[in-house]
Order: sequence, then structure tokens, then C-alpha cells
Amino acid sequence: MQRLLTSELIKWKAQTHRKPILLDGARQVGKSYLIETCFGKDNFSQVLKLDFLASPYLTEIFAESLEPDHLLKGIQLALGVRFNPDTDLLFFDEIGECQNAVTSLKFFAEKRPDLFVCASGSNIGLLGSFPVGKVHFLELYSMCFEEFLMAAGDELLIDAYREMARERIVHQKLWERLLEFYFTGGMPAAVEAWFTGDDVDILGRCSAVTASHRDIFEGYLRDFGKYGGKVNAHHIESVFKNIPRQLAKNIDDSVKRFRFSGVIEGKNRYEQLRGPIDWLEKTKLISKCYPIDCEPKVPLMAYSKNNRFKIFYGDIGLLGYALGLVYSDHLQQNYDYKGYLAENFVQTEWLSRQHASTYSWEERGAEIEFVHKDNNGSIIPVEVKSGKRTQAKSLKSYKARYSPARTLKLIGSAGGTKNDQELVWPIYYASHVLAL
Repeated sequence: MQRLLTSELIKWKAQTHRKPILLDGARQVGKSYLIETCFGKDNFSQVLKLDFLASPYLTEIFAESLEPDHLLKGIQLALGVRFNPDTDLLFFDEIGECQNAVTSLKFFAEKRPDLFVCASGSNIGLLGSFPVGKVHFLELYSMCFEEFLMAAGDELLIDAYREMARERIVHQKLWERLLEFYFTGGMPAAVEAWFTGDDVDILGRCSAVTASHRDIFEGYLRDFGKYGGKVNAHHIESVFKNIPRQLAKNIDDSVKRFRFSGVIEGKNRYEQLRGPIDWLEKTKLISKCYPIDCEPKVPLMAYSKNNRFKIFYGDIGLLGYALGLVYSDHLQQNYDYKGYLAENFVQTEWLSRQHASTYSWEERGAEIEFVHKDNNGSIIPVEVKSGKRTQAKSLKSYKARYSPARTLKLIGSAGGTKNDQELVWPIYYASHVLAL
């Protein structure tokens, strides 16, 4: 499977002097595979990998000195492999398990900028400190829809997607793939289970994907206890599981702000739930979208409030699993949560590309799922419709109040652009919004 972030790593390699890469991301999104296989295999003679989670004894190499040359000697002895600084990649996997290794990145940046050093971790956001300004920081999320299409291997369909083709046959194929993606999500293990089971009947492939989701979900729950630290693991789990439970109150409507009451007994305010919510966000298991209740202007963050937000899962496939949805539910599109899944899809598509906060709009009962600042600095309201119905009362209300230069509706059909000011796109083109 290919990942789009590989191109950023190739650009980094081409630099004469470089800071070490520090790749952050939730567990199981493919960080190790990206660095070791997608990037390392084709661009280096060999990859010297230190996995601090699988081999805790490797932390001893960093106990005496953090001088790069001293560390290189210890690493070569520990792995039994010679390191060629001109052709080899040094990879610290799960670096969060070794704080001294994290600190060593500062010395690699200052004293050996000629080396190719990459590090990854699933709990970077939880670290007490890391060398700010001394690393090239990257974030990896679960696979986006374009990467899902790449995994499918249909080059013609990928080209059509990138060109935003609007022919009926293109829509039929992209819509079919989108419903598959709604089910599998973008966790590489689930995607692999879906596409490597071509010789298996559809029930077997669905079963393999569900098993993958179950393993990942249960693994996250175990991590709460292992890495929760001062935050109560049961509280983290309660918040994580409560996110899909709150959907029952939405019923195919726009996602509402996260409600703090009823999640943990005796706690009904943001400050009382801030610890577990922040923990989940730092580990990239959830993301927030901040509603704005006035005219959205640049900078959007100035009009948001820290204690008012919508919460989305980091992967749409895991959300479907938590809701108990199966592949046939997605095919029939007859369940109550289509609106939330559609919004979660747009949220993760945007995060995988821009790694920035997202915003929505709500005022006097009207709601717009997202607002986006385009390349000209103008604010575009983006209404998300899960079905074919394109009438949007909230969008009309927004236009009447603020007269935006351009609007966009993402819908569950082939769509059609009225004009340059009133855009209507199929929802699977959500990531193309960021190019506006």
C-alpha cells in the first residue's frame, strides 16, 4: 500500500542538511510501514530499525551518552550491522518508549545533520518534552480515500478522481468505492484485509475487516490503562465509547456539540472531562471541530471557544464498528447515522491533508457542517448532505446573512455545479475543497 506522505519524506531526503523526522500518529495507522517500507525500502541501501516497544533493552544504548557518534557505535553493535551514513536510514520506532532517544534527536540535528534519521511514535503528544525546533515534525492519519483508491489498484479510476471527473460511469465506480471505504475505513490492516481477500467470498472479507477493527479497538482500550498516566483510564474509555452513543440523539442530522453530562457519573462540565478528552486528542484517536456562532472571519480560531466543540473518531471504519454497522448497512444506506458518518468522512479527509483545526457554523437553529478559508482568505460555507437531497435551508440562511462569495454543497450523488459561486460536488471529492 502506498501513502501520500512518502513524497514529503523524499523531499526531506534530498536536502543537503536535515533535521531528524519525527512522525506522530495514532497506533496502527501505518507509521512504521510508511518509513520502513514505502520510504526506506526504495530510497536506502538498508534501514537500521530500533523498535523500543518490541525490544526495550535498546534503551540501554542511550543511557550513558547522547552524542551521535557514540550512539551509532552502540546501535551497530546491538544490531550487528554496519551503518553507512551515506546510504542508510536510521529509524527509531515507538520512540516515546525511550525519552533519552527523543532527546538525542536534538544532538543528531545539531552535530550530524548529514545523517538520515527518522523516528515515529504513537504517544508523541503525551511526551513531557521533545526537541522543539530540532525535528521535522510530520503527522500521519489513517488512510484517506485517495490512498484507499491507490490500494484498490485501479489507475484509471485514480486519474479520474484526481481530475474530479463527473461522468456517470466515474460516479458509479467512485460511489461504490466510497461505500466500501465507509465500511473498512483507512486503518491499513482493515484495508489490507479487504483487498487481499479477492479470492475470498464477500462474507469472509467482511469478517476479516470486522476482526481487524475489533483488534484495533480493543488494543486502544488496553492502551488507555498503559499510557493514561495521571488520567483515569476508565474515564478515557468512557469518553471514547460515549462519542458514538451520542449519535443516537442526532438521527441523520448535523453533528451536535459534544455534551459533557452523562458521560462520567458526577462530572458534567468541560473542565471535569478535559483530561480524558485532551488525552484522546493528543493520541490522535479523536479530533475536534469548533462551531462558530457569529459571522466566520479570519482568523477562524479567534471566534471559537475551547469548551465548545464537536468530536469525531480518527477513522470512519472504527466509528462504524463502534456503531455496530456492517457492510450491507452501508450499501443500503438505510441507517440513521448517515449524516454523522458523512461529516466524519469530511473531517478525516481534511485532517489527513492539512493537519489543522476545523470549524463549523451554528446560529439561531441554522447549522453549516464546515467553514473553510480558501486560498484567497475568503470563508466558504460547506454543507454536507449524506443523501441525494440537495435542498439546504441552513445554507440559504447563511447566504442571506453574510453574502459569501462562494458556497459549496457536498452531496451523496453525482452532483452538478450551478456556477462558480454555488458549487455542488459529490462528497467523495471532499479533499479537493482544500485546493480552493
